[in-house]
Formats: sequence, structure tokens, C-alpha cells
Amino acid sequence: MAQGPVQVTHTGASRWRRRTGEYASLAAALEAAADGDVLTVAPGTYRENLVIDRAVTLRGEDSSLVPVRIAPVDGVPLTVRATAIVQGLHIEGQDTTAPALLIEDGTPELTGLRISTRSAAGLEVRGAARPTVRRCVVDNPAGTGIAVVDGAGGVFEECEVVSAGQAGVSVRGGGHPRLDRCRIHHTSGAGLAVTGDGSVLEAVGCEVYEVKGAGVQIAARASAHLTDSVVHRTSADGVTLDTDAVLTLSDCDIHDVPENAIDLRSRSVLTLTRSTVSRFGRNGLSVWDPGTRVDAHQCGIQESTGDYPAVWISDGATAVLEGCRVRDVPDALFVLDRGSRVDVVDSDLSQIRNTAVSVSDGATAQLDDCRIKEASTGAWFRDHGSGGTLTDCSIDGAQTGVIVTKGADPVVERCTVTAPAEAGFYVSADGRGTFHGCRVLDSGGYGFHVMDGCRTTLSRCRTERCARGGYEFAEPALVTVENCGGDESAVRATAGRPPLEPLPPDPGGAAHTADLLGVLGALGAVSPGSRDSLDTRHPWDLAVPAVLPAPAPVPAGGAPRAVPPPPGPRRSSEAVLGELDALVGLESVKREVRSLINMIEVGRRRQEAGLKAASVRRHLVFTGSPGTGKTTVARLYGEILAALEVLERGHLVEVSRVDLVGEHIGSTALRTQDAFDRARGGVLFIDEAYALSPEDSGRDFGKEAIDTLVKLMEDHRDAVVVIVAGYTAEMERFLSVNPGVASRFSRTITFQDYQADELLRIVEQQAQEHEYRLTDGTGEALLKYFTALPKGPAFGNGRTARQTFESMVERHAGRVAGLTDADTDDLSLLYPEDLPELPEAPGLPGPL
Repeated sequence: MAQGPVQVTHTGASRWRRRTGEYASLAAALEAAADGDVLTVAPGTYRENLVIDRAVTLRGEDSSLVPVRIAPVDGVPLTVRATAIVQGLHIEGQDTTAPALLIEDGTPELTGLRISTRSAAGLEVRGAARPTVRRCVVDNPAGTGIAVVDGAGGVFEECEVVSAGQAGVSVRGGGHPRLDRCRIHHTSGAGLAVTGDGSVLEAVGCEVYEVKGAGVQIAARASAHLTDSVVHRTSADGVTLDTDAVLTLSDCDIHDVPENAIDLRSRSVLTLTRSTVSRFGRNGLSVWDPGTRVDAHQCGIQESTGDYPAVWISDGATAVLEGCRVRDVPDALFVLDRGSRVDVVDSDLSQIRNTAVSVSDGATAQLDDCRIKEASTGAWFRDHGSGGTLTDCSIDGAQTGVIVTKGADPVVERCTVTAPAEAGFYVSADGRGTFHGCRVLDSGGYGFHVMDGCRTTLSRCRTERCARGGYEFAEPALVTVENCGGDESAVRATAGRPPLEPLPPDPGGAAHTADLLGVLGALGAVSPGSRDSLDTRHPWDLAVPAVLPAPAPVPAGGAPRAVPPPPGPRRSSEAVLGELDALVGLESVKREVRSLINMIEVGRRRQEAGLKAASVRRHLVFTGSPGTGKTTVARLYGEILAALEVLERGHLVEVSRVDLVGEHIGSTALRTQDAFDRARGGVLFIDEAYALSPEDSGRDFGKEAIDTLVKLMEDHRDAVVVIVAGYTAEMERFLSVNPGVASRFSRTITFQDYQADELLRIVEQQAQEHEYRLTDGTGEALLKYFTALPKGPAFGNGRTARQTFESMVERHAGRVAGLTDADTDDLSLLYPEDLPELPEAPGLPGPL
């Protein structure tokens, strides 16, 4: 449609000078207009480049069907350089090097404009201009939506950027606009971008969404203040700050972000008040670099959709969280690197799938009056130089309350851990730590568990109702304990003096104090008459000696259960080897074990003679099918090593993947450490070890178990013998993909499947042991049975033989039960008809 006439109402100082005229073009009308005149534009398309440099009103004529379009071929369609009023126009530009609407000076008012363009910017404000822009829509898929540059300002009310090829709103060069109730969406750059020294953006009640990039981007010493605003559905971070940027978020909501909800670095500063970040794919707060700081007050960080910590603080950055809530996330706070620090006050951390607070690489965390609930680990101080304080905090329903490892040295004061599944406080791998006035209640494991090599201090601590004991010290001489107590009868130690017999309950009502005095008196720690030195509020309010006995669980009847007696006298190595030789089959296994034992024995004798002994790695790999005797040989191997005084006890601890691998970060290392500790002085037998390294491992925690095990084998090479076992092919793959494991084992022993005659001999041994006899034809029938028995992957070997015997006994019982006067032969002879039926498919006769 061609352009229509332009009506100009000329307004003078007096009423009689007012007049109206019509002009064929906008340019002519503007030329004729004076300050205060009103230009009414008829519907149509105007191919003109307009410049308003007078205080006039330019408005489109109301029309519901045909707009007033300012659409020149190139250049800037509309430039405003005065305090004018512009209303109801559609502005369209085609020049990708120029803006569609340019405001260069004055305080104009623009209302109801629609800018549909493919320009460098839809609307650009520069210089001394301070416009007020209301209810305007910008659609510019080729460039920036709104740009405020070179010191310009202005107020934008209820405006909308419906698309932008770059940033939705760009503020740079000292620009300082205010956005009020604006919507910015479907941009190919940041929703709001503020950059450059002196650039400031204020946004109130705004919404940024559907952005291909960051929702809000502040950089290069710029600053911004967002209030009651929402950022969501971005393709990158929700908010980013870089290079001395400053941002304040008040009553804001950032959600549904695939990357970091807020990322800041390079000395940037963020202040959050009463704001929420949720449903983020990486970190809720990601804080990097020295000088970078976050202050969050009464904020919520929740509902992570990824596998990353909710708050990440590293490279010397700092953060303060006061009155905040962090919930339903994989990990709550990760602080790492020297100089990094987090201070958390009066905050709640709950529904944490892994670790609530993790401190590593020299970082510091300080938590005061915080509440941690439903976490795998409450707080983990991981390594040397990492520390801080936990004061007046509570940890409820965690797997482990506080972990201290690898030289970390936190101070924990007046903290309570309730209902941990594994331990209240766990210190291992040369961890340190000072615990004062702490309590552990209703632990499924220990209250305080301190491993060897850990110089830890406990004072005025208390434990109640801990299933495995209140205190467990692997190396008591290194642990300083002052004025600690609990409802258990004593402290347990894994090394040192043997445990004392538990004392009977005190019928006078002071049982714990009496027990304690009796135990300490037996050890020479207190003298008679020192009862008055005990604080009645803490039954153990005195120094605890290095070694005290393990608590005896008290059954419902009240009397303590007897402590299990120590193991009986050791058998000689020859006696154990005799049992090994008596096993059916396994000839190659016996040769391998004897060869290894001979090397160990000769090495021991050479050392006694003052000669150098060849280094023999005692760890073994057992491969073969189930039921071939791997566990039995492992048990005998441990006994032999104990008889040779190579191992202290020689007992067998059998575990599998389920015993070593936890469901959360950190719990796997604890489970593996616990299994290793139980095997100290004996053999740790890991059945189906290949399951620790599945072919499609991905983020599987099995690797954590392997890494922990390898380190323990290296650090305690003489304390435990490790045997890994499983199917031959699977174990070959396991060792090939874990060379660190393979290098720790001296040899692989293969257990061959049993032959039919060997299975027959096992049944004969079982019959003799249980006082049964095979008739002449039964042995031949069994031989044929075992020859014909399908031997698929699930074939049980020796287990199959034993279960075959059990089936024969059951059938024999059914046959003999009907005899009224059965004699001894009837009760002991097994006939061919007592054999079970052959299975139709590969498998075993009965459950395995």
C-alpha cells in the first residue's frame, strides 16, 4: 500500500494560531512542524528515513487492519534527537549495519511501537538520550534487540524482545537503562548483556527465557541489579559474571538451565537475596578465581537435574551463605583449592545424594548452626591443608556424618550426628581433626572411627546407641581422648591389648560409671577412690587410655552377651597342606600353591640366616568356574601363611561387588576400607572381582573401589593378602583394563572343571562323612550320571556333586520312611534309584 497523507496540527502560544495542514510525505510534515505540534500519520507504508529533531508528537492513525509502516530501503528508518513523543508506528529496517530506531538525544517518549527488522539493532539509544519506552515490541532476528550505549540511559516499561540474532538487551560503554516488567526471549545471544566500565543495568519484574546462550551476562567491570525477575530455559548458563562484574539479585528465580545456574569468575561479585535457583544441569553456583565472591542470603538452591555439586567454589574464590536452603542435589557444597573458602550460617542442606560439604586441595569451610539431613556424607575434609570449622551443626540420616582423610585438619565443635548408617565421624588415611563436644546417636556402625596413622583429638564427646561401638581406634596411641563418654561400656581398639571381659550391669543405676571405673582401674588408668572425678553429666569425663575393650551388646534380658573367645591354636603348615592335598582333584592348583609356599618358606629361612630373600608377592588371581574350590583353597592358603608367621591371623574375609561399591560418592571408599580392615592379618577374597569393572562402566563407582584397593594394597602390603576370583575370560578382561591391579598380583591360578570321576569321589566323601554307603551299582550309576549331566556356564562342579548327594539323601528318606522295621543297611545304603533325574536343559539339579 502506498503512503497516505500526513496531517499536522500546528499549535501556537495562543488559541487563534492553531491550524491544521496535510502533507504528502512525512519528511515534509516534519519540516513544517514546530515544537509541540502533533503529526498524525495515515495507515500505509512510508519509504522514508525520518529524523525527529523537534519536540513534536508523531503518532500513527488508529487502524485495526493497516498499520503505519516506516520502511525505507536502507539506512536508519527513524532517528530521534529531541524530546518528542512517538506512538503507534511499525518500524522496519533492512540495513544490517544500522539500527532500525536510533535515539541520540533528549528525553523522548515512545509508546506502542513495533519494530520488525533485520538490522544491527532493533532499537539503539546512545549519548545523552534518556528515553521512556513503553509497551514496545522488538523483533530482530539479525542483530541485537535493544542496545543502550555510550553513556545513554532510559526507562523501558512493559517492552518485549520477541527475537534477536544477538543479545536481547545490550548495555555497553557506560549505558545505564532501567527495565521494568519487560520480557526478553528467543535470542541467539545473551538475554541481557552488560559490559564495560560504568555500564549499569537495572531490571525489575522482568523475564528472560528461550535464550540460545546465557540468560544474563555481566562482564568487564559492568554491574547490574535484578529484582523480582525470572531467568529460565536457556541453552547455556543462566547468569554469567566475568572480569570484575558486579550483580545483585533480589527475589529472583533462575530455573530450567542446562548448564550452571550462575557462573562467576575473575574477581566478580554476586549478591543474592531471597532468590531461588533450581533445575540446573551443572552447578547452581559456580564460583572461580581469587577475589570472586558470592553473598547469598535467604536463598534456595534445589532440584538439580545433573550430577554436579550445587555450589562449586574453587581457585581462591569465596562464598557466604546465610539462611539458605540447598536440597535435592547430588552434592551441596564443593570447596577446593588453596584460598577458596565458604562460610555457611543458619542454613539447611537436605536430600543430598552424595556429599553435603566437600573440602579439598587446601580449601576452607566454616559452617555455623547448620542442619544437614539425608546425605550420603555430611561433610568430607579430603586432603592436606583442607580444613575449617563445623560449629553447632546437626547431621541427620547420613551414611557417614563427617569424614576426614589424607592430612585434612578441621575443627568440629558441638556438632551432633544422628542415625548415621556407617559412622558418625570417620578419620582415615592420615587424616587429623579436632572434635570437641560432639555427639553421635543411634549409629548403625561406630560413633567415632579413627583408622591407623591418624593423629586425632577428641574432647568432651559422647556416643549413644551405636551398633558397633562408640569409639573405634585402629592406632590408639595417636589419638588424644579427653573427657569423652557414651552409653557403651568401653572404647574399642583394633590393635594393642586384647579386649577385657565386659562388666555386669550396675543394679544401683550408675552402671556406666561403675563399668568405666572398673575398666579403667583394670588398665591402671585410675586409682581407687577416683569416682568423684567423674562429671555426672558425662559418665566418661576423664582421659581415656590408649586401649579399651570392645563394648558387648546387651540383649533384651539385660545381661551382656559374652565376648567371643579368641581363635584356637594354629595348625602347622604341614597339617594345612595335608588338608589341601586331601581335596579331590585340583592337582595343578596344589602344585602352584606348594610352589608359592616353598618360595615363601625358603625366603623366611634365608632372612633368619641373614641372607637376602627374594621378594614374593603373595596376592593371587583365581580363575575358573563356580564350585571348583576357589574359596576353600583361599581359606587354606591364609591358614598356611599364618602358620608360617607371614600373616598374623590367616582368617578369610569373603566379599563381592555389593560389599565394596556404594551408591554414592565417598561411600565406596568407606566400604572398601572397612572390608580391608576386617581382613587385616588375613586374606581378603573378592569373588567375581570383574564386576568391579563392567564393560559399560560409565560413571560406575566400581573404579573407586579398585583405586582404593590398589592404594591399600600398596600402603599395607604385609598386612593383608588379596585374592581376586572369577570366571577365566572375565578375569582376563578385568586385569587387562586395570593394569594397576594386575601389577599387584604375583600369579594366576586356574581351577579346572571337575571330571566325572572326581565328582564321584566328592559324593563318596560326602557319604562317608554323613555315615551313608553306596551300593556296588551306585558308584557306576553316579559316574554315568555325571558324564551325561549337561555342563553349561552355570554348571556348579563340586557344588553340583554335593547337591546331588543331598538329593539322593532326600530320595532315600522318602523311600525308607515307608518301611516299618528298617535295619541299619536300610538306613545307610544309597541305591542307583536314589539318583535325581537328569535336567533337560543345561543347569544344575536343584537350586545352586
